[in-house]
Amino acid sequence: MNIKTIAFFFGFIIANFCYGQQEFRENFTLKLPVDSVRYYQQEVKKSPYFVKENTLQIYPGEHLFIEAEVKNGKLGSMKVVKKNVNPSKTIEIEFSQDVENRKHKGMMLQVSNPFDKNLLYDAMMYTVGKSQWVETSILPVKPKLIGFELWNDVIITLVLHDWRLQN
Repeated sequence: MNIKTIAFFFGFIIANFCYGQQEFRENFTLKLPVDSVRYYQQEVKKSPYFVKENTLQIYPGEHLFIEAEVKNGKLGSMKVVKKNVNPSKTIEIEFSQDVENRKHKGMMLQVSNPFDKNLLYDAMMYTVGKSQWVETSILPVKPKLIGFELWNDVIITLVLHDWRLQN
């Protein structure tokens, strides 16, 4: 084998190791009712769920399983997985819009906490009609329970970050 072939295979293995763990959402059309007449629509390109380390971007309609490593009582690396095969370390997240008669009623985020400590995270939202990210308050999710967050805004996407455990 020549040097180019070896370099190619070495690069392929490293890329597969580094990026193979990262799950990507596929292209889709996001369509959100605003009122009985208006809709917000956006083409969402194939993109990673984690926009940077432990910073998750989620869109309405997504239901994710996030495996998280816990080391010394702290959350370490997080990754999206297709199935919940490790329930003791998998956070389940669902973001949805409540619609009635083609009218927006509200948005809901459900986060399940598989850990023995409170699960905390921070959130920012990007809403219809605004041109900037806005911080929003989030309540801690108690151990082994599901937390619910509700908003009246039509939220295009949420960014959930600074994930941590608290006694």
